[in-house]
Amino acid sequence: MNQLTLISASDRPLKPLVEGALANELRSLETAIRITEQHIDKFETQYRMPTTEFIRRFENDEIEESPDTDDWIGEHRLLERLREKAEALKGIAFAN
Repeated sequence: MNQLTLISASDRPLKPLVEGALANELRSLETAIRITEQHIDKFETQYRMPTTEFIRRFENDEIEESPDTDDWIGEHRLLERLREKAEALKGIAFAN
């Protein structure tokens, strides 16, 4: 578990500001996740293959590298990172 302490020279309460910023960031991540999932869905439809199978076959050299395969892998990796960040934000709790 990580802990963070914030100190401000302002008398304004920090908790509402930080909660709002975290909520905005989570909304942005969720939007990016939806867009990335749509991109992946297009590849899956076009190539009639789920991403898990595509990755497995690509890693076993059953599929040749191309601009589409590079994009598909990039979208897959991006989605993983976006989901990790969103989960990290969802797990933040305030001590007081």
